[in-house]
Amino acid sequence: MLAAGTRRPRALAGLESLFRTPAIVTLAVLALSIVVLMTITLVQTHHSELIPPGLKYGVVLDAGSSRTTVYVYQWPAEKENNTGVVSQTFKCSVKGPGISSYASDPQDAPKAFEDCMQRVQQQVPAHLHRSTHVHLGATAGMRLLRLQNKTAADEVLASIQSYFKSQPFDFRGAQIISGQEEGMYGWITTNYLKGNFLEKDLWHMWVHPRGAGTSGALDLGGASTQIAFVAGDAGMLNTSDAVQVTLYGYTYTLYTHSFLCYGQNEAQKRFLASLLQNSSSGTHVTNPCYPQGYRVTVPMGQVFDSLCTAQQRPATYGPLRGIAFEGTGDPWLCREKVASVFDFGACRGQEDCSFNGVYQPKVQGPFVAFAGFYYTASALNLSGSFSLDAFNASVWSFCSQAWAELPLLLPKFNEVYARSYCFSAHYIYHLLVHGYKFTHETWPQIHFEKEVP
Repeated sequence: MLAAGTRRPRALAGLESLFRTPAIVTLAVLALSIVVLMTITLVQTHHSELIPPGLKYGVVLDAGSSRTTVYVYQWPAEKENNTGVVSQTFKCSVKGPGISSYASDPQDAPKAFEDCMQRVQQQVPAHLHRSTHVHLGATAGMRLLRLQNKTAADEVLASIQSYFKSQPFDFRGAQIISGQEEGMYGWITTNYLKGNFLEKDLWHMWVHPRGAGTSGALDLGGASTQIAFVAGDAGMLNTSDAVQVTLYGYTYTLYTHSFLCYGQNEAQKRFLASLLQNSSSGTHVTNPCYPQGYRVTVPMGQVFDSLCTAQQRPATYGPLRGIAFEGTGDPWLCREKVASVFDFGACRGQEDCSFNGVYQPKVQGPFVAFAGFYYTASALNLSGSFSLDAFNASVWSFCSQAWAELPLLLPKFNEVYARSYCFSAHYIYHLLVHGYKFTHETWPQIHFEKEVP
């Protein structure tokens, strides 16, 4: 268990209400970035407050673009040197899609929470329900909905707020966090769990590890992707992607950027839309990233229902009109065509640029790649650190398999995931190599992890 603490980072006016007191916690696993809100909101009390012995609890709902997950944490009410050690005691996946999918029926959004919240009530002692804080943080799915239909986004959040006010807990609000905050929280979570901020010395005091460095964080969700790392280039301090974070008296200058519409799901929609645009047929499209022998017909609305693909809608668009995709299982052509999802030309050969003309200093040091990065690598039978050549060899082997062979390769077979792994693998290659500029030499410094050991 690692303990850590935060002081209020700069440039976080959107979370002003959450930073009234500092927090000191330990997280048990590397979950989605929003879970690190626990490090800022749940534990710390004023020095003068008399706290009875025992345990305290907190609940966080991570409302991602494709699903919502509920986490329960507990920590000792009595803390030595104001340091509480928080452990995750319960996790529940809410049935159904992410909350942004309830835009047309916002009153139905809370219904999906019922099962998990009933189980949460059983996890937290009844006499502590009223003192247990609950927070809901929404990420890129709701950021997209807010851009597309602010009224709908507000109604979804209002419906959720109303539901939780009827629950026996101390609900502290539902809010949409920014992409920059999401990237920063992912970086803080990663380095907390790796023990890069604090460690116990021989006298059991929490101290800053001597000579400790930090790890960058790479997050790949359904609607957005984030990169965050300590920047060595002082010249980027005036950019909007620079954040100074002060933790335990140490100030870290982070570069963090979030790319909306570049999460796995939204990027794949944009890719399918581009295939349709370049097809001679308006209803039948070959897809080199789908396995050979795989065929599926999807309604146009499933591809073009997003703000990310709205500008690619064909003149013949109808939300229920079907598009037939046929897989050809061609890894070379898949890699070539996936590159079109990015605008690498906007950087015009600049080294300090990722894609779409976005400034980025040179990556340095180790990185932890989680969420979609990890799950895609795992499907390729890869984890931890490995060479770029090993990654490419696994990609080519997997993407050359026929559809009928995939159930034998994947321990948990799911059609939607299985047909998408090849696209995701090539997408990750372009994002990390041509976007973030990882090389054969620096790629092995990326650790693809589900949890930080």
